[in-house]
Amino acid sequence: MNNKFRWFFGLLVLIAVSLFLYSYFVDDSLLAKRKSPIDTVKLIENDLVFEVVYNRPSKRGRDIFGGLVPYNKVWRTGANEATTFKCSKPLKIGNDSLPAGKYTLWTIPNDSTWQVMFNSKQYPWGVDAKMNPLREPEFDVVNISVPVEHLNQVVEQFTIGFNNTLDSISLTMAWDNTKIGIPLKTFD
Repeated sequence: MNNKFRWFFGLLVLIAVSLFLYSYFVDDSLLAKRKSPIDTVKLIENDLVFEVVYNRPSKRGRDIFGGLVPYNKVWRTGANEATTFKCSKPLKIGNDSLPAGKYTLWTIPNDSTWQVMFNSKQYPWGVDAKMNPLREPEFDVVNISVPVEHLNQVVEQFTIGFNNTLDSISLTMAWDNTKIGIPLKTFD
């Protein structure tokens, strides 16, 4: 066997054993399934494309809005990495215009309304080491207030989707017994 190959193979074995030992003794999350799995939601209609990438925390018997997610405070709208929203065409959201592009999505939940912000800055993570949101308000492109719909059934895992009916598209978010919808309109 070639000495270079033997050296390379030995290095690979050492790295594999090191990663296994690290994950076993120090950080078991390296091999564990995420508690808040990442998901991607897309809506494609002709040349209009929407995409949301987010992490889906579960209720697991906890009080969600007003508890785990405090009222009147900025929420990263999911768990782990900052939630992103991409659109292929400019949109009208409320009274504001949102150029085509990629944005981070932030919310301020309340019992009767939510404030939803589309922020032009990309944040690698949703919060800092002290669990404070990383959002910088000066990069908000759209800021809209939407009403809360209280559901009769509990939604166990945070869910973002698109409601596309006739000529109306809305970005929906549901978790626990709460649902909101953000109306999205193209300029066509």
